[in-house]
Amino acid sequence: MGNPPSQHSDHAWHGLTAQQVLDEQHSSANGLSQVEAERRLQRHGANRLPPPQRRGPLLRLLYQFHNVLLYLMLVAALITALLGHWVDTSVILAAVLINVIIGFIQEGKAENALDAIRSMLSPHAMVLRDGERHEIDAERLVPGDVVLLASGDKVPADLRLISVKNLLVEEAALTGESVPVEKSMAHCNADAALGDRRCMAYSGTLVSSGQASGVVVATGANTELGRIGAMLQQVQALSTPLLRQIEQFSRWLAVIILILALATFILGILWHGQPPGEMFMMVVALTASAIPEGLPAIMTVILALGVQRMAGHNAIVRRLPAVETLGSVTVICSDKTGTLTRNEMTVQRVVSASRILDVSGVGYAPEGAFHQDGKVLEPDTELLEIARAAQLCNDARLQQDSAGHWLLHGDPTEGALLTLALKSGLDIQTLHTRLPRSDAIPFESEHRFMATLHHDHAGHGLVYLKGAPERVLEMCASQRSADGGNAPLDADYWRRQATDLAARGLRLLALACKTAPAEQRNLSFDDVEGGLTLLALVGIIDPPREEAIAAVAECQRAGIRVKMITGDHAETARAIGAQLGIGVGLPAMTGAELELLDDRRLREVLPGIEVFARASPEHKLRLVQAMQDSGQVVAMTGDGVNDAPALKRADVGVAMGLKGTEAAKEAAEVVLADDNFATIAGAVREGRAIYDNLKKFILFSLPTNGGQALIVIFAILFQVVLPLTPAQVLWINMVTSSTLGLALAFEPSERGLMKRAPRTPNEPLLSGFFVWRVVMVSVLIAGAGIGLFLWELQRGNSLDSARTIAVNAVVMCEIFYLLNSRSIFGSVLSRDALLGNRAVLVTITICLLLQLLFTYAPPLQGVFGSVGLSLDEWLRVLLASLALFSVAELEKWVVRRFGLHTQAV
Repeated sequence: MGNPPSQHSDHAWHGLTAQQVLDEQHSSANGLSQVEAERRLQRHGANRLPPPQRRGPLLRLLYQFHNVLLYLMLVAALITALLGHWVDTSVILAAVLINVIIGFIQEGKAENALDAIRSMLSPHAMVLRDGERHEIDAERLVPGDVVLLASGDKVPADLRLISVKNLLVEEAALTGESVPVEKSMAHCNADAALGDRRCMAYSGTLVSSGQASGVVVATGANTELGRIGAMLQQVQALSTPLLRQIEQFSRWLAVIILILALATFILGILWHGQPPGEMFMMVVALTASAIPEGLPAIMTVILALGVQRMAGHNAIVRRLPAVETLGSVTVICSDKTGTLTRNEMTVQRVVSASRILDVSGVGYAPEGAFHQDGKVLEPDTELLEIARAAQLCNDARLQQDSAGHWLLHGDPTEGALLTLALKSGLDIQTLHTRLPRSDAIPFESEHRFMATLHHDHAGHGLVYLKGAPERVLEMCASQRSADGGNAPLDADYWRRQATDLAARGLRLLALACKTAPAEQRNLSFDDVEGGLTLLALVGIIDPPREEAIAAVAECQRAGIRVKMITGDHAETARAIGAQLGIGVGLPAMTGAELELLDDRRLREVLPGIEVFARASPEHKLRLVQAMQDSGQVVAMTGDGVNDAPALKRADVGVAMGLKGTEAAKEAAEVVLADDNFATIAGAVREGRAIYDNLKKFILFSLPTNGGQALIVIFAILFQVVLPLTPAQVLWINMVTSSTLGLALAFEPSERGLMKRAPRTPNEPLLSGFFVWRVVMVSVLIAGAGIGLFLWELQRGNSLDSARTIAVNAVVMCEIFYLLNSRSIFGSVLSRDALLGNRAVLVTITICLLLQLLFTYAPPLQGVFGSVGLSLDEWLRVLLASLALFSVAELEKWVVRRFGLHTQAV
């Protein structure tokens, strides 16, 4: 034998006949010789996916520090350490280490994505070598080998089928198609989509039933599975919107603090002639007061709490920042099968010669009824005959588990027919006892039907048959009429009904029957070639989840576009989309149509299309990238290997936990424990609440730090003795960041959260309005502290007493501003608004106790220079803080009154 051609993953083997493929591979139906196989193994290498290039454990660990959040935390830790504030330093460094360890573990898990794909390869294969059967390690397969497949086998390499007998292959992991695919030997168009290549069996897919042999055309990295693995390795995961905003915000904040500190240092030396050493220490105090060192730690806490809440709602977050990213998505691209649908085939329509019936209920549970013109119909003789045919001409089995769930053993389409029979009230056990099966013709792709022979105990024989409508029509001479008799077949009527059912995206089956002689015990093809009576057409579909319909509507109300990307047929995708409210009145696009568009044109047409069918892994990845290039924040859901590259590329990948492949789970940031789209909607709501709480914390922490900074700046510029010592500044920061700010992490979501439009992806963390809010509150806090400080000095009180009042004034202002901060724009002047977050009450209580210790405890008085205050001094502190609370609430009222909050977000 000559050398075979090199492998090409894009070679259109499906466009060649079986003999042409054997010729190109220099092989035969008897397979390769052992010598030739060994030679090809040396040339092509083992049939396994190449391991990815990986960083070592130490480099991986160090790389975890390369994160803007952690940079900000480390800077804060350094400053607090320089100032000797070891408690804050320890807390911040602990938060850094926790983040690094979590990131290290999660990256290790993420690197298992390719391992998960590699594990899908079959470990063994049955091949023909020198015309004899041999079981070998699948890794030793080479192009040109002839592989034998049987029911239950995992396909070990990409095969061009050369013989087929009743072969059904489960390809959902590669194509997303919800039912096993019927295979044949006939070649197809060279440009056929992956899901339409009936003469191919791909590595990693599963043989549901039947037998076949095929010649290996691709191994290892050249298989479809290998190509997806290569795509996954090349896809660059994006930074999250939050991290991009934090990076921008921290740079902005660092520049402002640096300019402020430098200007103050220079003015103090040149204008007031202060000694450089003393000015440096004052500027360090100013910097410490201005940097919100609690911000990164609190952000980590807020995200971690969000992870816990999501886990309680079946959404398991694998990477911390993804919690918030879900709240910022503008587009959700969802797989169809099992996510939007139940992945349980269901009969939805039954058409007989006399009527059209709708069937309610979804899934394999026998719950539902038959409806005609909107009215419930009790099963009659005609309907029971259809149900008997569905039950008896069937090899599947339904079983109820201990939890009450109905489980299918067998083909999903046959499972749908069993459920139909149960809904009619048939007793399965009794029916099989009364009409036991004598013989059967199993389903074969070339014949496109299945038939069974039954005999009752009175000597009557019956044949039941099901199959493709166009094939069954050829075999029927009559149709069953409403009175139970037979009438001549009206072929045009049945073709019209079949066209209508197909247009609704339903998969069609025809049911027929005929009598058989009492003595007949065997069933042949000749027995069913004619003389059958057509009973009904049934329309079957994988129905949408009811909760998914509501979740899609909720997302759309929230301004989030929901797009369905599936490997299934366009008609089925359109029908399911219409039921879900996706793509109603809009055209659907197939993968073949998508390939005709360049990137610019694709971005132009994307807003007008919500349903994409027959999509390959490349199509899904390209769609995600096109949406991101258009400025969208994209969430992608999926369960198959074919979804993994797009899951990794999306801003947030969401994998199915129950039926998803390990490759999909490892490539995603979020895993749904219940495979339910409604869980995604809940996670989006949680993500929005998290972002709200982050913004509330920032709006709380910046003015509190800003107020202290203004007090220090005032003292330096106007040569007033410092109202707050550096130690007192650090006390305030420790008390407020450790207690008050933490309460906002527990803030529940606000009403109307899912009625807002998604925020603009590139919006800054603080808008111009929020900068105004920060400045306003900073001035009010500084005014309260400076005003009371100067008043006490003017009244002749000691410096220690004035400073103690200033410290308490700042802290009390922060306590009251915390109540304001529970809602960015809404009023908090109600019982629920003031008392609705128990964490706020707890932290306020702790903060007040700490302030009493600061004011009256002798050890703390010695450290911080504080003194006890009288009741009237506390009253002045309380009035100053109430003034801040009132002004802040008044500002929010003005904003609401004139509708400014819609422009301020």
